[in-house]
Amino acid sequence: MSGQVVEDILGYAREGCALRERFFAENAEHVARVARTMAVSLARGGKILLCGNGGSAADAQHLAAEFVNRFQIERPPLPALALTTDTSALTAIGNDYGFERVFSKQVQALGVRGDVLVGITTSGNSPNVLEAMRAARDKGMVTVGLAGSNGDIVPLSDFALLVPHKTTALIQEIHIAVGHLLCKLVDYYLFEAVMELRPYLDEA
Repeated sequence: MSGQVVEDILGYAREGCALRERFFAENAEHVARVARTMAVSLARGGKILLCGNGGSAADAQHLAAEFVNRFQIERPPLPALALTTDTSALTAIGNDYGFERVFSKQVQALGVRGDVLVGITTSGNSPNVLEAMRAARDKGMVTVGLAGSNGDIVPLSDFALLVPHKTTALIQEIHIAVGHLLCKLVDYYLFEAVMELRPYLDEA
């Protein structure tokens, strides 16, 4: 293996590690608030919907599976659904209404007030994710945006978790780390520290 290849590998790893440390140093409390909000929604009988395109679609499916099956502890299944998996719905909506509506119509059909929508878009500008966020807002859902450094998703998000970088792959690596932490912290609030959650459940 050439020295240049090794240096490319190590350089990529160093850049990713520095980005990860910076992001979580700046956003740890924000991530905890998002997880607590998700836990409150689930405790009240709500569910989590997730959407994204390409690698972000894979992340949506990955995280939905972690909630429905389990993450690290043994606990009851939690209701979560990736809006990227029903090919009949996706193709019917795309064919009849256009690709921009493939997630928003599912949100309109499945979402209710108090549910949480997680929209994942590295650019922050994916039209179908933005339409889903608007539909969720109209239904009184909580909106969580995972994006790069900025984008039109920000004003549509009750919570925006933004990764300050331009490289899509590195942004996606932080997004899945955030997703794993959300799974871990939701489990913590629901099954290990219920007393911490109770004041938020009592809020109107």
